[in-house]
Amino acid sequence: MSTTPAQAAYDVKNMDLADLGKKRIEWANQSMKVLQIIRKDFIKGQPLKGVRISACLHVTAETANLAITMRDGGAEVALCASNPLSTQDDVAACLVRDYGVPVFAIKGEDNETYYQHIMAALDHKPHLTMDDGADLVTTALTKRKDALEGIYGGTEETTTGVIRLRAMAKDGVLAYPIIAVNDADTKHLFDNRYGTGQSTIDGIIRATNFLLAGSKFVVAGYGWCGRGLASRARGQGAEVIVTEVDPTRALEAVMDGFRVMSMAEAVRLGDVFCTVTGNKSVIRGEHFEHMKDGAIISNSGHFNVEIDIPALEKMSSSKRTTRNFVEEYSLKDGRKVNLLGEGRLINLAAAEGHPASVMDMSFADQALSVDYLVKNRNALEKKVYPVPAELDKRVAKLKLESMGIKIDRLTPEQEEYLASWSEGT
Repeated sequence: MSTTPAQAAYDVKNMDLADLGKKRIEWANQSMKVLQIIRKDFIKGQPLKGVRISACLHVTAETANLAITMRDGGAEVALCASNPLSTQDDVAACLVRDYGVPVFAIKGEDNETYYQHIMAALDHKPHLTMDDGADLVTTALTKRKDALEGIYGGTEETTTGVIRLRAMAKDGVLAYPIIAVNDADTKHLFDNRYGTGQSTIDGIIRATNFLLAGSKFVVAGYGWCGRGLASRARGQGAEVIVTEVDPTRALEAVMDGFRVMSMAEAVRLGDVFCTVTGNKSVIRGEHFEHMKDGAIISNSGHFNVEIDIPALEKMSSSKRTTRNFVEEYSLKDGRKVNLLGEGRLINLAAAEGHPASVMDMSFADQALSVDYLVKNRNALEKKVYPVPAELDKRVAKLKLESMGIKIDRLTPEQEEYLASWSEGT
């Protein structure tokens, strides 16, 4: 990878960590074959020349490779964190030192610093935003309307963010078109299911060293993330219980072989709990009252609202940190409940997030969507758009090719048959 000196203001934990970050970025790059192909095209064509991009994403080695791809395509990129606990400080330092990307992110930053960093990214005066949770867009709409003047498009990485953006569009306040990268097949079918499934289990085990085999593992929510998590927990030997509010998803979980029940029932049985719903107060006061002594509670949804932490604080007589990312709450009746990672994304708080090979597809979608927005900026309305189908298919095709896999193609006869209605029995 080529290097350039840092040329802009930044706020990272320690620049001395940059050497370690460089190795981490290069390790991730080896598994991001699709993004490598796109990067080569970007270097040759410079489709983003002169475009300023502000990105609010998890500052990880995989994200670094996306930022470098954007930069090598001609863009000026500024990056801040989309979660206070997800930043890899060595990666942040390396991006600044070796690639000239201004980064505003420190693992464990408080809420005030988190939003100061978002403000710093908006000071970049972006033409495009890249979001993971819609905090960048929301801040621009509510506190930095001056930053909206030059923005003509954006992308959104995660389910929670897309929900927020569609609510903005419904209320008529969305200020510019945004592509819902999360909804691309090559994102949610793989990143959400396989990435979240593996990385969440990784985070829980790293934080606790708890043996999942033989335990009762409660998964709250059976969307794509919940499907992946339930599958991986079962693979570890746990008895998996699913809770849901959607009858169709609940039925699917039953058909997939999982026990399904209400949270009120599940809390009496569960040893480990993980929420992946995108909603708030999924586990709350009346649930803590009936949990086993020693229950482990975690979240892998985007925001730390899925577990009602204020209620837990109120019900507790004391708390202490027993391990990194483990807070033990002593309830007034003597039972103990263990909260992981402050209720934030446990796969990024205690582990490293999704494997690079799955983020390869998600970030390929991001890169191609940014290119699409630049080329079509005058034709798009202020609404949430899907990733164009041809881009989604291109990512899938490139991924298969990178894995050395060939698939069949329709014959002319088959294409004609699928396009006609006259041929029947």
